[in-house]
Amino acid sequence: MQKLTITIDGWSSCGKSTLAKQLAKKLGYVYIDSGAMYRAITLYFLRNHVDWTDINEVKEALQQIELEFLFNPKSDQSEILLNGENVEFVIRDLVVAEKVSEIATIREVRDFAVAQQRKMGRKKGIVMDGRDIGTVVFPDAELKIFMTADNAIRVQRRYNELYEKNPNITLEEVKTNLELRDFIDSNREISPLRQADDARLLDNSNISEAEQLKIALNWVDETLHVKRKT
Repeated sequence: MQKLTITIDGWSSCGKSTLAKQLAKKLGYVYIDSGAMYRAITLYFLRNHVDWTDINEVKEALQQIELEFLFNPKSDQSEILLNGENVEFVIRDLVVAEKVSEIATIREVRDFAVAQQRKMGRKKGIVMDGRDIGTVVFPDAELKIFMTADNAIRVQRRYNELYEKNPNITLEEVKTNLELRDFIDSNREISPLRQADDARLLDNSNISEAEQLKIALNWVDETLHVKRKT
């Protein structure tokens, strides 16, 4: 059976990872969370007091980092390991979120992550989400999806997610963080966030997770149909 490389890019808190996980599970594909890779690198830098304005320190630190994904049957999802430690929940902290976009702009960091992502995706049958997956990591992917949503809805979604871990967080803090990440992601010199010319736009502001999954699965069927004919 033919398998595709599916990329899902888009703005923060648009539900990219939710859709990617659902698609991977439905299709029997491997889900790779590229954002988790950058978050894990950021966590390592923070823990080890790496000065990421010093390229030599960055290069040295990257040599000490080993990333891999492990499927957890209890959570029914892939979870990221940083040097053998499961950091899936630690990397979702706001402290990491505040620095990840900045660290992800560093060329050496992106080269390191992209090389690992391409290695993971060689056999196809993968769903990977991030900021530059369809434009840089897999520009030849058969199906590219770009996700967006109304800003106020994105802020509320992110707030609801973080509130469970930190009840003291405010909506304004989340809004400020999201706006900063949007600015950095779309204005960085290296691999800025943008919609690939051949990506399908999915605005999920006013649709359910089930509805967006149905849309994406229809696109998969269409893509496979075209692939069989060529």
